[in-house]
Order: sequence, then structure tokens, then C-alpha cells
Amino acid sequence: MKLEIYTIEDQARGHFNNGEILENKPIGFPGDGGKLKPYSNIFYWAHAWTGSKKSTIGLHPHQGFEICSFVLKGKINHFDTKQNSWIPLSEGDVQIIRSGNGISHSEELMENSEIFQIWFDPNLRVSLNKLASYDDYKSQDFKILDSKWKKTKIIKDENSKLKMDSEGIEIFQYSYLDNKNDEISLKLDKIHSFFIIDGEISINGKIISKGFFFTVTDQNLLKLKILSNSEIFRISSPKNVSYKTYS
Repeated sequence: MKLEIYTIEDQARGHFNNGEILENKPIGFPGDGGKLKPYSNIFYWAHAWTGSKKSTIGLHPHQGFEICSFVLKGKINHFDTKQNSWIPLSEGDVQIIRSGNGISHSEELMENSEIFQIWFDPNLRVSLNKLASYDDYKSQDFKILDSKWKKTKIIKDENSKLKMDSEGIEIFQYSYLDNKNDEISLKLDKIHSFFIIDGEISINGKIISKGFFFTVTDQNLLKLKILSNSEIFRISSPKNVSYKTYS
């Protein structure tokens, strides 16, 4: 197994509106710094949050990439030039913008809210010639597998409602009670990317805490020890993408 761990200090950082919105970026833009660069068909991954004051990221353009927002906590409002209206999203909801040949959007993060915004590369040679499209998915649109001490939310697999052009993407969110051991089946042809939203776990004796990011390859079974109540977000993406990615 190849296990790569990236602490909060290893990640790029950013902010908007004089710190009203703060960001850590496991995968930042080329000029952002941070140890990890784009890989597979994941181009960018930001973890953003607000404090006691809501704040807005102003209207800005996108092209080509698929821009996904995952509401981890609280609420956001979203505006884009395709819908031409403000649309609310709540905890557990997911939004995808297939930005195609061009779209502009704006986001308002309400107070004490938290999101991931992740950019996927769907083959820009194709997507740049498509019209932009947009979908919202409510938390209840996603299947949840529930046991006494673990919940698995299936956000993206071949049967989910979330539709993407970026190939081979799978997305899961795990909720654990503490003091448990778990095993997660992994596909050998994927890179498996994990973010610890909350809590603390151990893998092979290595402690991985809230805000840490890690990747796993060349392993078909990941063994976790759950050290405290934990929330873990996972994206599996192809080791070998069939098209040339932007990065």
C-alpha cells in the first residue's frame, strides 16, 4: 500500500473578503503553494468555511471544468448566469456546474457554514464545445447504508443520481462512532483520496486528524481504527485517465 498523508500545514491556504471566508486547499491552483498538485482528473479541492458572519464570493467565470460544491455544514446560496436566480443549498446537498463553453456564478456562504468545492476535468477538448449545464441534488437524493456505528452516504457511483462527464469518479461520505475498526474495499485501478472532516483515525499506527488529507493506492482493503466520532469524505478517481487532462 502507498499511503500519502498531508497535514493542514501541507495544504495551500486562501481567503475572501478580508478573512470572512477562509480556505484550506488539499489541491490548490499552481500559484497557491501547498505540497500536492493536481492528479488523475481532480484539478482543485478547497475546504472553505465562514464564522459568525455570512459572506459572498462575487460573480466570476468558469469554462470547461466540472465544478462541484458539497455542503458539509450550514447553508449556502448560489447564483449563476444559466439559472439567473439565487438557489439555496443546505447541509448534505450537492451542486454541479458543468461549465462547458462558459458560465459565471456567485456563492453566498451563510454564517457558520462549511463546504468543499472540487474541480474535475471532464476532458476539456470536449467540454469546451458544450453548453454549460447545472444540477442541484438534495441530501435525500443519495443512498445511505446505515449500521449501528457507521453510515455510508453514496454520493457518486454508477447508479447514483449525480451525473458527471469526468470519467471514473466515485464519491462517498462516512460517519463513524468512536472506538471501532473498519475495512473499506478499494479498487486497484483507482487513486483513493480522503479528507477528515471531523474526528481522528489511525492507519498502520499513523494518526490522521481533522483537516488532514490522505491518498491511498495499490491496496484493495483499507483498515481503519476510529479513535473518535469521525466524518470522512472520499473520492476515487482513475489512476490512468483515458484523455489528456489539463494538468
